[in-house]
Amino acid sequence: QVQPVESGGGLVQAGDSLRLSCAIPGRTLDNYAMGWFRQGPREEREFVAAISRTGGREDYADSVRGRFTISRDDTRNTVALQMNGLKPEDTAIYYCTANSRSWYTDSVYVRVHDYDYWGQGTRVVVSS
Repeated sequence: QVQPVESGGGLVQAGDSLRLSCAIPGRTLDNYAMGWFRQGPREEREFVAAISRTGGREDYADSVRGRFTISRDDTRNTVALQMNGLKPEDTAIYYCTANSRSWYTDSVYVRVHDYDYWGQGTRVVVSS
């Protein structure tokens, strides 16, 4: 089974930054539309950010727009989530996910149901 692997989580203070990274061992990511979701105190996995198969389009949840940036690296081996201006409400387990059904290279997906492969998550804790 294809399983993304996340890294970069940690404990930070409000206003700090973190950069999360996602990779799928043995594969490049340019064949997948990718997304980041998080699960916090709400106990519901919620959409954070998404990027199209070739990186031409991005989408963000309203709660993170302007603070978070999703991107692909130059080698297409990783997808990053740069998180700036972190807030306590950003505290969550962050999951990287891949869509294997993205026939169109410019499509982005914002629903859990849209994705097929999920990482185990990386923990982000933001203290006030």
